[in-house]
Amino acid sequence: MLHALLWAIYGVITAVLAANLWHLAHGRRRSTQSFAGRVSILVPARNEERNLQRLLPSLLRQQNVDFDVLIYDDQSEDGTFAVASGTGDPRVRVLQGDPPPPGWVGKVHALYQGSRLARGDVLLFLDADTAFTDDLALARIVGRFAALPTGSVLTAIPRFRGGGGLLVSVVPYALLTSLPLPLTMRRPSPRFSALNGQCWMISRELYHAHEPHRAHPAEVLEDVRIGRFLAARGVVSHFADFQPELEVWMYDGFADAWRGFRKNAFLLMGGAVLPFAAFYGGSLLIFIIGPLLSPWFLGAVLLTKFLSDRFTRFPVWISLLAPVSFVLWSLLQLDSAGAHLRGRVMWKGRDVALLGRHPAG
Repeated sequence: MLHALLWAIYGVITAVLAANLWHLAHGRRRSTQSFAGRVSILVPARNEERNLQRLLPSLLRQQNVDFDVLIYDDQSEDGTFAVASGTGDPRVRVLQGDPPPPGWVGKVHALYQGSRLARGDVLLFLDADTAFTDDLALARIVGRFAALPTGSVLTAIPRFRGGGGLLVSVVPYALLTSLPLPLTMRRPSPRFSALNGQCWMISRELYHAHEPHRAHPAEVLEDVRIGRFLAARGVVSHFADFQPELEVWMYDGFADAWRGFRKNAFLLMGGAVLPFAAFYGGSLLIFIIGPLLSPWFLGAVLLTKFLSDRFTRFPVWISLLAPVSFVLWSLLQLDSAGAHLRGRVMWKGRDVALLGRHPAG
């Protein structure tokens, strides 16, 4: 019975992955449209001096798009404000923000405040650790958005760079094997919808019709919650492959990645003891116990991880060490749960353990 259940699970994972890879590859061949409006790019920045030195030059080189940039300096303790305000480019506005009010996550507050000041017809929410790959990357992204049906949101899988690959590679793998992207485009469902908060685009009119950041002030996983919030209101999220256009440098190394994922791994698995226990037990069965029971199950896990890693361009050695990645994630999930339940989760000098505790489902 257990073996039959595991075969069924691995079959579903493989089918979802195959459908998503086809969908994303096919999406790159879809036509784009010209866009005559303005794009406002909103970047939350807390202690992002190094990342902005990479993002801003790549952004200001963009051609064939009318855009402005609003950077919200969220009480940074480094040279973030100096870097952001030192471009000399009139398209860049920098706001030195106040501390987030009680009950608000810093990033959510920063983006909400930025949205109040945005002038563009379209809003592009972009993390500070991203960077464009060439001078026409933004134009291609905007063209993809312009071709979507009215009332849509565009979000994406970027090219993952930086350190901590053993942990980071599991993030796109989890997305590609759990969300049936072709179905979410046809019938938006809160259960199977999400956004990638690193990069997503929405018309200003549609954004203000729903005010998603104001509706989720305390969410550490604001992108997951906002994606489901919008889907419940009939807004379709379109996932695209932006790897040729956008890179994200999430973490410098393994320790940095562990600290970063520690703040949200527990929340991704329910954010409460009982949902976490159920999700954790299922994950343990699929990615640890199953491969130990049979080399065929191990092969199924290795194959799906290999296909995901090839699509997202992680090095082959990351794929060969897939069992290590899943063991590390199992330990990380326990660490994250313990930290949240003890109320000891710090990120960029702020306590986030008491925030974002709404279940992720």
